[in-house]
Amino acid sequence: MLVIRYAVRGETFVGVRTDDGAVRRADAASLASLLAGDFRAAVETAAAEGRVETDEVTLLAPVDGRTEVWAAGVTYQRSSEARQEESEVADVYSRVYAAERPELFLKSVAWRVAGDGEPVGIRTDSTVDVPEPELAVVVAADGTIVGYTVCDDVSSRTIEGENPLYLPQAKIYAGACSLGPGIRPAWELPSPYTLTIQASIRRGGDEVWSAETSTKMLHRRLDDLVEHLYRQYDLPEGAILSTGTGIVPELDFTLVAGDSVAITISEVGTLTNPVVDASTLLGARP
Repeated sequence: MLVIRYAVRGETFVGVRTDDGAVRRADAASLASLLAGDFRAAVETAAAEGRVETDEVTLLAPVDGRTEVWAAGVTYQRSSEARQEESEVADVYSRVYAAERPELFLKSVAWRVAGDGEPVGIRTDSTVDVPEPELAVVVAADGTIVGYTVCDDVSSRTIEGENPLYLPQAKIYAGACSLGPGIRPAWELPSPYTLTIQASIRRGGDEVWSAETSTKMLHRRLDDLVEHLYRQYDLPEGAILSTGTGIVPELDFTLVAGDSVAITISEVGTLTNPVVDASTLLGARP
């Protein structure tokens, strides 16, 4: 099943989509409230007893409230190579790849995140912009990993490559983060280290780029990334932590407005987003 946020007739709800396709409403005001409490109990109760929605539902990004979206960098060898290739200060990336402490950064607050089918943005002051397909872990307030979702950590290679201190501008802007389609409960996934991650970009109806990797290639343990995030930090409504990418296009490829990005992670789901200029998204979200 998937834990989802969704809209029906203009109202927003939380629930589960069971394996038979039914959507059952949870007795909860938000996903954040589930992450602040007993996530598994609430989800299993919704799956067994929740009201079945009979109207058409629209999926929303599976994050809300004070739940923060964080991301890890340079967790796959391909990511380390790509960062060194683009950067004028390449050594910093090889060093963090081998270091005990991971690279972690705030990616987005909940209200800025795009869901499945919603647009992601590319910066107009950058010339090389790419999707970064990633497995994201969903973490409860107490630091327990309770689920998994798909993340597109959209990034400007141009800006990050100029100087590592420009990382926030390369990573955090309108339309730079999408999540979805929902949250696969952790107890339903035998292992997060055997998942296939596939990505493709379509332009004008044609596939112009595709790639595949596996979470077997992760250089970091997921629980270790979470432990570092929760050190000296308080997340009362949990967090979504995207765990880095093993797929990066070559430097001669860039996203353009009008493209469509699809990311599939086995046993988790497929996230699809159209691409627009980030400037068109300014002021678009409440």
